[in-house]
Amino acid sequence: MTEVSHQHGGSPSRQRGQRGGGDRVMVPEADFTSYYGRAIVKPAPWEKDIAFYLFTGGVAAGSSLLAAGADLTGRPGLRRVARLGSLGSLGLSVGFLVHDLGRPSRFLNMLRVAKLTSPMSVGTWILSLHGPFAALASGAEIVSMLPASWQRGPLRLVAVLGRPAGLVGALTATPVAAYTAVLLADTATPAWHTAHEELPFVFCGSAAAASGGLGLLGAPVAQTGPARAFAVGGAVVELAAERRMERSMGISAETLHHDTAGRWMRASTLLTAAGALGALVGRRSRLLSAVSGAALMAGSLCTRMGVYEAGLASAKDPKYTVVPQRERVDRGVPVRHRQ
Repeated sequence: MTEVSHQHGGSPSRQRGQRGGGDRVMVPEADFTSYYGRAIVKPAPWEKDIAFYLFTGGVAAGSSLLAAGADLTGRPGLRRVARLGSLGSLGLSVGFLVHDLGRPSRFLNMLRVAKLTSPMSVGTWILSLHGPFAALASGAEIVSMLPASWQRGPLRLVAVLGRPAGLVGALTATPVAAYTAVLLADTATPAWHTAHEELPFVFCGSAAAASGGLGLLGAPVAQTGPARAFAVGGAVVELAAERRMERSMGISAETLHHDTAGRWMRASTLLTAAGALGALVGRRSRLLSAVSGAALMAGSLCTRMGVYEAGLASAKDPKYTVVPQRERVDRGVPVRHRQ
């Protein structure tokens, strides 16, 4: 329930216009509040662990895809960086998720059923399918770093399974990068819900930029061609999708420009654009490639933090719930989406 109060008191006054003979309605600005000062939409009960989870999950997915490409094209240095980056990011991602859930058993309990209409259920299964294969491929990379005399028995089997496991991990990488955006957009949080069409493209582009940046940061310059293309392409997709997302969000887009979320998003745009430019011009420079890679990874983190903060801000202000509903009523479309 909401109410609209007029800041200047009294009812709107109607005055006779001197030009054109028409009436002119003087309406004071409306201040949207809710009964007892409560938010209409309950903010998501998530800590910043989830924002970090969104970032590390994207890096893990993008790195897994990049590692498979490097493996197939004979770039062992890039493959190693991408596989180890995927393993580290995947471990951090699971750690952030479990910490937010409170107990590891809660994650396991979600695997008791598969509900296709639930983004969280589908995402849990996607992550559970991707994780073991990506970890096995990364394990094969670790085995390859051991002395040859140690690569026997089970370790030899792990090394042999590295490429097939990496390919399966690459096939499931894109859904892992995108499902978190679907999960956010499926909530009633205004800023996330109104961005449901573009947010998966933002997150996938951001994941590609970050994982490509990781490749630039750690791989030999001679082998960074795919990582460079991945990084620049991802940055272009991310920035373009963000601009389109802001246009489609309506009034909720304000949250991407104000306060904490605004600072994160401005930093994201600057770092991502600068990182992509550096990746283009720094093809022969080890230092410039590394700096560009770090900027792209930082930009991706800022994107996830900005989207996370914008969602919380939109849930706390009734305006972002009431105004879009009234606009839909004025257009004669359903206020709620029909299932």
